Amino acid sequence: MRKILNQEEIDALFNAAEKSPKRGRAAAKKKVEPCDLRRSSTLTSDQVRAVTALHESLARRLGNSLGVYLRVAFEMNLVSAEQLTFDEFLSRVPELTYLASLRVQPIDARAALQADISLVFPIVDLVLGGSGIDPIEPRDFTEIEEQIFETVVRLIARDLQSTWAAVIELDIRFDQRQQYTQVQNLMQPHEKILSLSFEIRLLEARGNLNMAFPAVIANALLRKLSAQGALFERNPSPDACHRLQERLLDSTFLTHLSLPPSPLKISELLALAPRDVLPLPIPCSSPICFNVSGKPMFLAFPVRHGSRKGARIHSRTSIVPVNGREPQ
Repeated sequence: MRKILNQEEIDALFNAAEKSPKRGRAAAKKKVEPCDLRRSSTLTSDQVRAVTALHESLARRLGNSLGVYLRVAFEMNLVSAEQLTFDEFLSRVPELTYLASLRVQPIDARAALQADISLVFPIVDLVLGGSGIDPIEPRDFTEIEEQIFETVVRLIARDLQSTWAAVIELDIRFDQRQQYTQVQNLMQPHEKILSLSFEIRLLEARGNLNMAFPAVIANALLRKLSAQGALFERNPSPDACHRLQERLLDSTFLTHLSLPPSPLKISELLALAPRDVLPLPIPCSSPICFNVSGKPMFLAFPVRHGSRKGARIHSRTSIVPVNGREPQ
């Protein structure tokens, strides 16, 4: 028999349900954190180490090259290597600065280079025969100053290409001087770039040199660095070593017996005729070479077992040819 509840009983059941703990609601609570999709696919720790090591080498190379070119002590250190958007890179660029683009072939892309004016004017002064320590008020560059510093940028591009040559073969050349409004068109604002920042100390001057490489260049470089790291750091497992050993043990090699190398005069060879006997400086009782894949591995005696020929191993060989080199 079904029981029919009155209104008071229904209200009492609802009140009891509201006062009971909400286990399901408590379990459904989740921790939500904001996610910036532009920060995805940042450099891994291995990539940071590889990029840092590569461009620390670039800093040393440039320090030597520019120090010799300017004939002064030139110190250059890598400050950071990071992946960010081109907008973020431009937001760090001072209003009054030197900007240029580098052409990278065969990828057919352009990279950006920025140098503080606190470095550009002392470098130009040194090239012109000055002391490099005279104070200069911040201003725009003259055409002559641009041309002089363009030579320095060409040296930077050359050393960058030489440093990267161990990883990836690219042709990197100076493209042109860029204004701030022009450099914004080199890459897309939200494009993920590789940003390199160097600190330079020159006499009494100090400033930063920054480079920005578009995604197409950065990804190519990172792939090559990752491939090199996997090649040099990968250690074969014991199972792989065992399988390789088994395959080697099942391999076949051609073997044959031969006399050891003996010096002969050309006149003796030219005088040979059918049925001539050529005496060799090797006694009949001495073993001869047992070659494996053309290389002498043992000394052995030729023997015969029934109708078959064979070799009786005497010892391991240590024969060196008459020209003083090991057999190839």
